[in-house]
Amino acid sequence: MIQDHSLGTNWAGNYAYRAAKLHRPSTIEQVQEIVANAPGVRVLGSRHSFNDVADSSELVTLEAMPADVVVDHEASTVSVNAALKYGELAEMLNAEGVALHNLASLPHISVAGAVATATHGSGDANGNLAAAVAGVELVTSAGEIFEVSRGEPDFEGVVVGLGALGAVTRVTLDVEPAYEVRQRVFEGLSWDALLENFDEITSRGYSVSVFTRWGETNDQVWVKSRVTDEAEETEADLFGAVAAAVDRHPILELDASPCTPQLGRPGLWSDRLAHFRMGFTPSSGEELQSEYLLPRRHAVEAIEAVRALADGIRPILQVSELRTVAADRLWMSTAYGEDAVGIHFTWKPEPGAVEAMLVHIEDALLPLGARPHWGKVFNADAAAIAPHYERRADFVGLVERLDPRGAFRNSWLEAHVLGEP
Repeated sequence: MIQDHSLGTNWAGNYAYRAAKLHRPSTIEQVQEIVANAPGVRVLGSRHSFNDVADSSELVTLEAMPADVVVDHEASTVSVNAALKYGELAEMLNAEGVALHNLASLPHISVAGAVATATHGSGDANGNLAAAVAGVELVTSAGEIFEVSRGEPDFEGVVVGLGALGAVTRVTLDVEPAYEVRQRVFEGLSWDALLENFDEITSRGYSVSVFTRWGETNDQVWVKSRVTDEAEETEADLFGAVAAAVDRHPILELDASPCTPQLGRPGLWSDRLAHFRMGFTPSSGEELQSEYLLPRRHAVEAIEAVRALADGIRPILQVSELRTVAADRLWMSTAYGEDAVGIHFTWKPEPGAVEAMLVHIEDALLPLGARPHWGKVFNADAAAIAPHYERRADFVGLVERLDPRGAFRNSWLEAHVLGEP
């Protein structure tokens, strides 16, 4: 068991961890010992959060523990070390001939971190990554192992746990037979076409993303479709948007090499569902991110509200992404109880200007039921967020029951989740 006192920053470089110790256990027994004795502790995943959700006086990384990937073909599940990254897991699943239902925009993130923050991916019929969870193993602040499976009491409160309930050490996910996906990009979609045909556009593929800089038109629409035995019906345009003739990066000025292949070339689910490829710097690499998930019924109204702020957004924006997520029943999920539309912002690394702009964005979107993505930059406090989570009080009770000494609480949780509404 190794202690590391050099923690550095998160992936984006906008947050420096304040923890005095970083523990690297190699066994579950060591995790139990560390957690039971630490006055304050959190688990550090792939460092992809853009805020201090994962920080504490002491941190634990599970990267030194065995991946221990166990595929149960009969149950259609896979059990994994919670620190495993989705890109690494995908390679192991492909060797077993199975797949996950979805992936986030980039495969560089850890399973437990993505699940704990309801990180999602897209698709009208696709729940976020947490929706695939069938079981969770965690170590409580008493050093005890707590396991819960789908259908059992507490399960729907534990999955999107925000790191507040314990150190998640293993996650069991649903799998299905491996499949192929192709993706095509369409350019120059007009706002009238998007707003008048929003449902038709987002249902055009298994997963659909609209990239925009809130200008006169939308830059791109990425349509990812499952490959079937039937021949692909190619289209020259999508409601007036023209099919791209070359591979594209979501940020038009950037080289498309880090992106997953397009132009209708079929490939494994793991090589198409994410926007970016493992082994490359995802997105632009120098950025901040924010995202708000709203009830899908407010999609057009929310998009129009953001368009009204475009003059202030564009100077500090790299690109925005609009996508959809299917409803789930996980208490603290940003898609709890209702299908959602996500409005994502990849900002230039200008924190002061971004935070000032978020005041206006949240003033426009929170009244429409917007839920900020837990792992990204936002201003809204617990009082503003609580009304959008009907099971929040149950979650607070679960936190108090599984972590009675408050070892996993931190200032971020108090400010945005656990504080008085």
